[in-house]
Amino acid sequence: MLRLTELRLPIDHPPEAPLPPIAKRRPLAVAARTLFAVFKRSYDARKAASLTFIYTLDVSVKNEAAVLKRLGKDRNIGPAPDTRYHFVARAPENLKSRPVVVGFGPCGIFAALLLAQMGFKPIVLERGKAVRERTQDTWGLWRKNVLNPESNVQFGEGGAGTFSDGKLYSQIKDPRHLGRKVLAEFVRCGAPEEILYVAKPHIGTFRLVGMVEQMRAEIIALGGEIRFQQRVVGLEIEKGAVRGVQLADGETIAADHVVLALGHSARDTFEALHAQGVFMEPKPFSVGFRIEHPQSLIDKARLGPHAGNPLLGAADYKLVHHASNGRAVYSFCMCPGGTVVAATSEPNRVVTNGMSQYSRNERNANAGIVVNVSPEDFGGDAEHPLAGIAFQRELESRAFELGGGTYEAPAQLVGDFLAGKPSTQLGAVEPSYKPGVHLTDLATALPAYAIEAMREALPAFGRQIKGFDRADAVLTGVETRTSSPLRITRGEDLQSLNVKGLYPAGEGAGYAGGILSAGVDGIKVAEAVALAIDAMSYNP
Repeated sequence: MLRLTELRLPIDHPPEAPLPPIAKRRPLAVAARTLFAVFKRSYDARKAASLTFIYTLDVSVKNEAAVLKRLGKDRNIGPAPDTRYHFVARAPENLKSRPVVVGFGPCGIFAALLLAQMGFKPIVLERGKAVRERTQDTWGLWRKNVLNPESNVQFGEGGAGTFSDGKLYSQIKDPRHLGRKVLAEFVRCGAPEEILYVAKPHIGTFRLVGMVEQMRAEIIALGGEIRFQQRVVGLEIEKGAVRGVQLADGETIAADHVVLALGHSARDTFEALHAQGVFMEPKPFSVGFRIEHPQSLIDKARLGPHAGNPLLGAADYKLVHHASNGRAVYSFCMCPGGTVVAATSEPNRVVTNGMSQYSRNERNANAGIVVNVSPEDFGGDAEHPLAGIAFQRELESRAFELGGGTYEAPAQLVGDFLAGKPSTQLGAVEPSYKPGVHLTDLATALPAYAIEAMREALPAFGRQIKGFDRADAVLTGVETRTSSPLRITRGEDLQSLNVKGLYPAGEGAGYAGGILSAGVDGIKVAEAVALAIDAMSYNP
């Protein structure tokens, strides 16, 4: 197969449209039955009036080497790389110690799945519930203002990604095409095939639920074990090596290889590991608010006359502003046609996130508008690994108070926020956050430097997307869980710097950001564990 890149076609082209441009490169014109497959499809939205699709195609030709030689000077043609996944090891027949995976979010799922596919029969420990039970508990907060601290948007099968937009794209370097393995497994478990080629694939919450169940079933069928409502409270460590995990119910599970796929909200577990001396360090993250606009406004601004085209779907955006006080303000986790959701995992705190379904057909668009913070901003001992957690908790507790103490979220209209006055009445934009919003003044919800930077950024964003700073757009607070506030640092062998056999992974460990990158990191760590066990079998 040869790969043809940067093929531009009109938005409304017929299915057979790629054939004539392929044929223009005469060596590729191998009869009318030329075979091609779409590897990637994106669109160029810099000029809304004249949008074009940009294709990357894999083309089947006869005498591939000769054709490639003749077209050697064409920078848009080359051999298609091998994107198939190749397992790095197989479990020994005398497997003496099963690996343990802590956490069953995207990272933990893929770590467990890969270990199971290689024959290592992992034991998975998840503090929350199975995904459908978890969904019921999550609705308990959204509909009845009742939080279950162990089963919510953050904790439970599927992780935080289950209640999100289901975005499956990332800017990570991926020379081995591990992201392709992630997408292929999702498709095999029920995701639409288009995620394999659209530039910004997404699945949506409802589809993720069924896919997660399918992946769980495969892990079990391959000899793995999934144990829900099993909260890890510590490790058994001997001579600098892990020997097991301690559970809240008092049980200890022996293990020489532990994948730590906690997620970014496992604060109590971070505290327990820190108390045991596991090396970790603070890291930067971002805080801010969710902003909501009518989706139609974003569609018109980004897609112009092409708004509503089913192949384009609901429009998204990505915005960045470097404020005069030195802070970066940017859009985060943009959810077209979605809703703002209650995402706290601790009592008497308010946290927001964004979610959408595959259809992305809700009334509003939402995104986090967030400001970067670093350990120097956390207060107290900036070098303390848990300082970022304390900082997050302070903001989330303040949001709970500003929201009235009922898990309603504090909210303010953009016009009032810019004018520095409390909001008392909504405009045309109806906020989607459940259990509801409490109109107030958000000026005290974040540090002064963040408020200052956001007040400067919103009008700047309005110059990029007309109407972005409209007076009745709604800000809902607070967004604090953009990424992990710490890193459980690992070495080149992917093991903890000071605990042999412990493999920190995914978002919670500071090595991923989003479903795709977390899945890729889960694969990498699974491979490292498999190779380590394989080496032990040859050197007992």
